[in-house]
Amino acid sequence: MGESWVQASERALEQIRRFLERRDMDRLEIIQSMRFILLSLHRSLLGWMNWVNNPDIMVAFSKEELTEMNRRLGEFVQEFIKYDIEVTKQGARKSGFVIEARREAEESSRRRPDETFYI
Repeated sequence: MGESWVQASERALEQIRRFLERRDMDRLEIIQSMRFILLSLHRSLLGWMNWVNNPDIMVAFSKEELTEMNRRLGEFVQEFIKYDIEVTKQGARKSGFVIEARREAEESSRRRPDETFYI
């Protein structure tokens, strides 16, 4: 499982690199690139959640390794959320539709407490 995951991730990185190197993309191509990039991030996040929710995997890491993972993820996510806020504000200035669409997406993804499943 781990080796195929790494290979697929390396292919995704290569595709992202190719997207970012392209010049003169039209609007649709840029949106396709963003979609691929975000889906790659989503896939990675799902993998992280599978690991973090699996004590059999997490016990293999030392406290120092876990601390480093936590620090790096925290730094990355803070920067991502700051950028998310910046772009959301930008979109809000352009159209109220953006804020409404984001709010609806958040509401549809929320789970009620009785729907939460813990391992």
